[in-house]
Amino acid sequence: MTQPRKRVAVLISGRGSNMMSLVEAARAPDYPAEIVCVISNRPEAPGLAWAAAQGIATVAIDHKAYATRVAFEAKLHTAILDARGELVCMAGFLRMLTGGFIDRWRDRLVNIHPSLLPSFPGLDTHARALDEGVKIVGCTVHLVRLEMDTGPIIAQAAVPVLPEDTPETLGSRVLKAEHRLYPHALKLFASGQARVVGETIQILQSVNQDTALFSPSF
Repeated sequence: MTQPRKRVAVLISGRGSNMMSLVEAARAPDYPAEIVCVISNRPEAPGLAWAAAQGIATVAIDHKAYATRVAFEAKLHTAILDARGELVCMAGFLRMLTGGFIDRWRDRLVNIHPSLLPSFPGLDTHARALDEGVKIVGCTVHLVRLEMDTGPIIAQAAVPVLPEDTPETLGSRVLKAEHRLYPHALKLFASGQARVVGETIQILQSVNQDTALFSPSF
């Protein structure tokens, strides 16, 4: 018997390019998740219009209209439940979440970060990576915990640093990897191939390649 697709709410604050990549992936009939709602804390977010044009339900919840984070998150929680969301994917959602919300959605709240965590958590990841002189960077899809940019890692992608890179060029190349990684990670997680075991993710079948990425190459 075919398993029902997981119902996913996506949280954005801007253009939502990672949200778009998830929507495009979910068009495949065998993809194990469907995007049922896109929610933004910024009513002017361009991603809302894009999602609406795809026939996806959208909700704008202006965080400025709420006196506290808890009040904002109560509305956010209700919106997800109204859409019958089972998983929540943060895709450029620029709000820190409280422990109460994170606990409510524990092991169902997914985020993508533009570094190879645990390296370079927080902001300005690409500038910091260049300052440190690292030769390989990347992106990480992980479950959310209270501490910023922590939590069980579902999947990662590596990107070489080029000699002429600026934070902007490096960020653009990492973003392209994000657009491939996020749908892949959600597919693994929604299908049950990636499962939470303690504070790590167990992959139930071999999905890794054994080739190494070298930077500089030779």
